[in-house]
Amino acid sequence: MTTPPSPPTRRRLLMALPLVGVGAVGVGFWKMLSGMQNGAFNPHDINAPVLDRPVPDCTLPGLPPQDGFGTAELRALTAPVLVNFFASWCIPCLAEMPTLMTLKDRLPLWGIAYKDKPDNAAGFLRHSGNPFTRLGQDSAGRVGIDWGISGVPESFLVGPGGIIRWHSAAPLTEDTITSTILPLAQKLRTP
Repeated sequence: MTTPPSPPTRRRLLMALPLVGVGAVGVGFWKMLSGMQNGAFNPHDINAPVLDRPVPDCTLPGLPPQDGFGTAELRALTAPVLVNFFASWCIPCLAEMPTLMTLKDRLPLWGIAYKDKPDNAAGFLRHSGNPFTRLGQDSAGRVGIDWGISGVPESFLVGPGGIIRWHSAAPLTEDTITSTILPLAQKLRTP
């Protein structure tokens, strides 16, 4: 027959629980940081559920003077297009704009103003430059949810037929453009 633990033992166990929790969190952070150091973990490498799938159904009203777009236009593509979610309230989006301006002559860019007021998005593009040939509004953020974005800026390389072939949840850099996006876009252009 066992006897229940005495109250001081139970109290010691309860006091040790926060220490065990802190230790588990510490081990988790240590594994995450060591993964970042050796390249096994990239916090910006978010697995997009739409990768290698057709673009989700959407219809985006335009941001004047540019026309909006939707599923029909994306699925009718015969060449790759980079779709970029941005917002005027997003500091990384502002930092990314010069990079997008350098890319616009090498690859068509279609923009989606995410959870933004039309006047604010238009002012943002007047101030920072407009690299987009098509521009849609996702004021409520529902299209962003369907595409699986976690924030802005996020970019998707959409290939012929409207298949999403690449995704980034981080601001684009010149290195990403030259080492990843443009080679993949070239590969998607060749039959």
